[in-house]
Amino acid sequence: MEVPQQTQQPQQPQHQIRAVHTPSTVTVYQAYSPAIGLPAARDGRFPAAWKRDRMTWIKPSFLWMMYRCGWGTKEGQETVLAVEITRDGFEWALRNSCLSSYVRGVHPDQATWQRQLKRSPARVQWDPERDLRLRPLPYRSLQLGLSGEAARRYADEWTVAIRDVTPLAHEIHALVSAGDLDSAARLLPRERPFPTPE
Repeated sequence: MEVPQQTQQPQQPQHQIRAVHTPSTVTVYQAYSPAIGLPAARDGRFPAAWKRDRMTWIKPSFLWMMYRCGWGTKEGQETVLAVEITRDGFEWALRNSCLSSYVRGVHPDQATWQRQLKRSPARVQWDPERDLRLRPLPYRSLQLGLSGEAARRYADEWTVAIRDVTPLAHEIHALVSAGDLDSAARLLPRERPFPTPE
């Protein structure tokens, strides 16, 4: 006889967008060199040096960003930004996105996926979420790649505010290094499931 599932801790869905969000905005994270990051945070918009014709990846998960940028210590990623964008813009990117890799059963065939990928201004990638020690967790976190129209809209229309959260990253990292995971966890941004249509 099987043990009822209710006695176990609830499982996180394998794929779920978790983010800091309000009725009108969603916060995503990126890390840049100080030459890009500091003017962006100061002016609340990306500087002219920010390449609007390149793919840019935004991450709603703070800890996944910390994994990617090494708590703001990797070269070219020393300035960690919290970018608040319009919810409408975020949802537009999701609606106009394609998975970044072919998945059998999701796409009819590889050729169909490749055609969709070429047409889509946004790409969805699911990577293992991270814990405070940046170890992979058994569920995944969204990365959203923006190119072409999506990248331009992100920089010039959707961005509501840009904050430099590098000091927060360093403070949390210091607590983790000291073994004070409870205090570190209390400082984390409060990410909640983001309701999305299937």
